[in-house]
Amino acid sequence: MPIRPHHRWLYPIDWRELSASIRFQRAQGRCETCCRPHGKVVTHLGDGRWWDDEAHRWRDGAGKWVRRLKPPHSLLERTRTTRVVLATAHRDHDPTNNDASNLAALCQRCHILHDKPEHLRRRRLTYLARRALGDLFTGQYG
Repeated sequence: MPIRPHHRWLYPIDWRELSASIRFQRAQGRCETCCRPHGKVVTHLGDGRWWDDEAHRWRDGAGKWVRRLKPPHSLLERTRTTRVVLATAHRDHDPTNNDASNLAALCQRCHILHDKPEHLRRRRLTYLARRALGDLFTGQYG
């Protein structure tokens, strides 16, 4: 996901290089949570389980092998495909903390799951700020 313009100043000037080193040198082009490969189209079941073409086995949302599940060609009605794109995420949600131990290479699915509590927190703050403005200027919420 691109960095929003009003958050750009929080990131270091060499963010692209730092992000690339985390995603492709340290993580070797795979999500550090579920092991999905960057740039590949993967078959998945929508619940985190996905088919690893290199190993010819299913993996779960944590990257562990799934047993007793048929190959994807026998589950065509249940499978979907998606192209995997790795992004670098801040583990503590602080874009000014760019220590390598605080950064993780995550696919879209793992990144959105990682950020969910932070997104809910920000959504609540936005809601409360809008409600406060309504109170202040219109008196609607009295």
